[in-house]
Amino acid sequence: MATEAEPGRRRRCCAQDTPDVPKVPDSRGDSDGPGRGSLCERHCAAINNVQGDLGDLGCHLHRPRVPAGTSTPSCCQQHSEETCESCVGKTTLTAENAVEANKLSNNYKFGFKKWKSHVTARPWEDRSEIVKELYSDLNVIRGSGGSTLTCGNVLYLLLFGWWLSLLYVLVAAVMLVTVVGAPYGWLCWDLAGYFLWPFGKVIQKVEVPKCQQASEAGAGESSALLGGPTPRHWRPRCWAGTGYWRRAGTAAWLCLGYPALALAHGLVCVAAWLLIVLIPVAKLSARAASRVLLLPPERVLIRRLRMTEVPLEGEVILCCYRAANPYYYKYAVDGINVFAVNLLPLVLVTLVLGYVDSANRLSGSAIKFTLALLSIMPLSYYIGMAIASISAQSNFAVGAVVNATFGSITELTFYITALIKGSREGNRCYAEVVKSALTGTLVGCVLFVPGLCMVIGGIRHQEQRFNSRSAGVSSALLFLSVGGVFAPTLFSKVYGKLVCGECHNVTQNPLGHYLCHNCHFDLMDNNGTLYYSHVQPLVYTVSILLPAAYLIGLFFTLKTHTHIYDIHISDCHMPGHHHSAVVHWSRWRALVILLLSTLCMSACADLATEHISPILTNSTISQYFIGVTVLAMVPELPEIVNGIQFALQNNLSLSIEIGNCIAVQVCMLQIPILVLFTIFYPTNFTLVFSDLHVYASMFSVVLMNYIFMDGKCDYFQGTVLVMVYFILLAVYFFAPSPSGC
Repeated sequence: MATEAEPGRRRRCCAQDTPDVPKVPDSRGDSDGPGRGSLCERHCAAINNVQGDLGDLGCHLHRPRVPAGTSTPSCCQQHSEETCESCVGKTTLTAENAVEANKLSNNYKFGFKKWKSHVTARPWEDRSEIVKELYSDLNVIRGSGGSTLTCGNVLYLLLFGWWLSLLYVLVAAVMLVTVVGAPYGWLCWDLAGYFLWPFGKVIQKVEVPKCQQASEAGAGESSALLGGPTPRHWRPRCWAGTGYWRRAGTAAWLCLGYPALALAHGLVCVAAWLLIVLIPVAKLSARAASRVLLLPPERVLIRRLRMTEVPLEGEVILCCYRAANPYYYKYAVDGINVFAVNLLPLVLVTLVLGYVDSANRLSGSAIKFTLALLSIMPLSYYIGMAIASISAQSNFAVGAVVNATFGSITELTFYITALIKGSREGNRCYAEVVKSALTGTLVGCVLFVPGLCMVIGGIRHQEQRFNSRSAGVSSALLFLSVGGVFAPTLFSKVYGKLVCGECHNVTQNPLGHYLCHNCHFDLMDNNGTLYYSHVQPLVYTVSILLPAAYLIGLFFTLKTHTHIYDIHISDCHMPGHHHSAVVHWSRWRALVILLLSTLCMSACADLATEHISPILTNSTISQYFIGVTVLAMVPELPEIVNGIQFALQNNLSLSIEIGNCIAVQVCMLQIPILVLFTIFYPTNFTLVFSDLHVYASMFSVVLMNYIFMDGKCDYFQGTVLVMVYFILLAVYFFAPSPSGC
């Protein structure tokens, strides 16, 4: 009796204590299941589904790994009545292989950035048909192509088709004039019609036909595939003779015709690749220049597809139906997203233009600053990809060291170069800009990043749940870190001497009211006794305590209270498929890319700080606003994209942890490192912030903690966070420039 009562209590726990959990349809229908625990398992599966998996790999119920030879217990067998109530707080992560599981396990820890990139190649048979189409070589004939009159095809005609076809006509005329290149001229004439509208047509590589066989075929050749006779001008042409005439015609083609067409296809390929959605056009041009134009003309056959019941004879070289595909934002080259690939040349242009044109003859400081700032985005992506690759192929200790060392390298590189430049020029404005950037990163990651993820994720999911216990740990440490960072500021407000630039008596009475401007607390009164004897020791003490609190937080969440995060790496996979992991980047390759990206990041940061001075001095916008927005959020764009992707997959826990992790690292790692740097290299940076920074940061942390208390959210709460963030941006926009700028 006792053994039957316990499962009954567990079943009631799962069925009644989680009323907000959506029901999971049972594949067995509405009939009663064979076991008593079926209802509990369905509810626990729904709970895990609500928590958001990193991908649906065909697993109905995600279970943690168990030792070999032991059976996997059900949800109700694993949890007692008390622990079943905390099923909502679980975070179940799915991984395709052991390498991805190791990456998730090593990166989903407190204080480490949650890199989204896959470090291994996904099995081809496990991908969707949409993704498979992205990687096709445009040589597959589909059963039903549908109508070829689409917006993307018309766009191809307007951008590339008309002038590419005209170029083929001109080259055809030139080759016909040479006489020996006449077969290539007729080929160009056929290709002119093809590239004007290549959709629904196919280019074949056929065996070398005899001219007698071509003539015997006649105009009456037909097939079920073509649906009618083959047009005469699409038949392969042969030279009248062999030997000398063929060699002469090929030489004339390689000298007069092929270079111009190859150059044109190269331009089309680059332009279409940069537009991303037109990557099929880039593949079309690349394949035409590398395969079609290098074949003998008698081996090229161009046909229009009307029916596809009968396969074509010969190799299919090109067969294109659509010029544009909106899903190419998912396209990756060797594991690198296409956006990061396209932005990589921008880094080279920035470095060459910045260091070669040091006199600003080719471009001004504003352009160079913008290019340097934009170059930080792809470099941040490469650094994150390298960190994820190393972490996935190493143990936790190595992953932790790499993540802690290079996780904040983007921001620290810019801050340190800015402080060095400000110290050399004796300009305090650079230190104020760095403080604004630090505050902007903190406020943006606390308000904007989770708020935007809630809004976008709430569009697809009515209500999203997350691990409120882990979010509470991050919130508590944020309170601690914000209090520690701004403690020297509050100390200076209490004991500092208020000094004003100018004051005017508004009542014309010596004892009346005075209106003062440019007031600040002077810490250097009496030869700096207050600062050097009281404020500076406090700054050093805080800079030691904050990293210590960071380490205690790591020990708390990784060692003694690991159940707070309750991470489960599921090893279930699609039925029938067992694949070994194919890593995109090896550890040595990832390490080399990490070091090169860090060097390029340092160079771009140096260029950004070199050319920011005219913007700070000549701009009508407050320096506060420039630091809080541009300098703070641009390096975090890859992480914002990661958070949005997690939210769309109903995994809001990771989206929130991304923002909290960056905010904690700003206060507990980046600021102490900057203070340590000023000890060895004196700069104008002091850990005393303006009142605006203090109020904005504290209010943001309080609001975030209030929103995250119940462990669930919707798009309205996300809208509140985003709106508050924009209100603070408006305050910074209209605020006067800081003193010293």
